[in-house]
Amino acid sequence: MVRLPAFVRRARAEKIEIADYDPAWPRRFEEEAARLRASLDGLIGRIEHIGSTAVPGLAAKPIVDLMVEVPDLETVRSRIAPRLARDGYEFFWRPTSPGDPDIAYAWFIRRDATGKRTHHIHMTPPGSPYWDRVTFRDHLRSHPEDAAAYAALKREAARTHTTDRAAYARAKGAFIREILARTRKEAAGA
Repeated sequence: MVRLPAFVRRARAEKIEIADYDPAWPRRFEEEAARLRASLDGLIGRIEHIGSTAVPGLAAKPIVDLMVEVPDLETVRSRIAPRLARDGYEFFWRPTSPGDPDIAYAWFIRRDATGKRTHHIHMTPPGSPYWDRVTFRDHLRSHPEDAAAYAALKREAARTHTTDRAAYARAKGAFIREILARTRKEAAGA
């Protein structure tokens, strides 16, 4: 059995908490985006504020999510990850599915001085299906009834799966897939 590194075990075991919307989250996004641009100038493209902290009024884990465009995952591995690791970020490769050797995208955790997560940085090339997170964000911003339903689902999932982040994510999956299917259908004019 492969023993996971301590930082991975720590990240997996942390309690999932949902907080009411904090109007400081957009500013925290802007500050982190500026920090990444200063550190990684020329290595990254667009940066989007994703996740529930990007939807005004939506309850969320109080961790700001950023989606960062990179030219390819090898650039992340060889040039970006070493820089961010020196700056204290925790670095994870996210597989396409559990046990899959293919890497879907790179993921970083930034923590404050007390060790509390403050930011999740997701890095993926243009054209990756993970950019649908921007579509999901935009849908929730323009459909408050869906945002309210999602908040209720997240609160229940966090209550049920206190420290099981994979189960928490699975509990939200069907809702997210349904919203994305609906937005694709609307975009197609159906």
